Amino acid sequence: MRSELMSSKGVVPYIVEWSGEQALRAPVIVGRSGISYADETLNDRDRQGVLWARWVYRPGFGRPRFGEDHPLRQRRAMHKLLCQVCGKPAGRTDDGVLWLLRDHRDDWPDWPIGMANTYPPVCLPCARLSVRMCPALRKGYAAVRGHSEVSGVFGVRYRRGEVFGRGENLGPDNVAFGDPLIRWTRAAKLVRSFLDFKIMDVDSLL
Repeated sequence: MRSELMSSKGVVPYIVEWSGEQALRAPVIVGRSGISYADETLNDRDRQGVLWARWVYRPGFGRPRFGEDHPLRQRRAMHKLLCQVCGKPAGRTDDGVLWLLRDHRDDWPDWPIGMANTYPPVCLPCARLSVRMCPALRKGYAAVRGHSEVSGVFGVRYRRGEVFGRGENLGPDNVAFGDPLIRWTRAAKLVRSFLDFKIMDVDSLL
């Protein structure tokens, strides 16, 4: 398993995309019952039948694109509950897996229940590192332990046009697995939803 890499800017999280990892050109065909690739293979879809974006896999090549996640590594970390920084198993106790999330407790009751989360969890050593180094957490964060389930994908949604095979790109969106629109979605990130949670005291945790 590959862990975090070092660059001139310090530690590069496992899920971060590098400049040497471009999206592969694969035109989307928009049909009557969903989208596909003309040269589609079994590896292009997950067990739910969702079509995934094709991407070069070359971690460590070029410059890290902080704030951009590589689809395959993000998907793997979310599916296997790996730390987004080091790629090793995330911190886990009886209360659940450890997550560091942007703090939106004022946005709705029982946050993060109901949130479509695309950020993988963390292990305790990397949580300590992240609160010191991650720019996204400087605006406020919460340490959460909880249980979650894979619930959908984040990706580009399409709509069938008047001519078969041509469609309109509707832009990125979160789509649940039970939503019929997922057949017209090209996924780039896996989504997890919290089943329960416990907000941790950050000082004692870290």
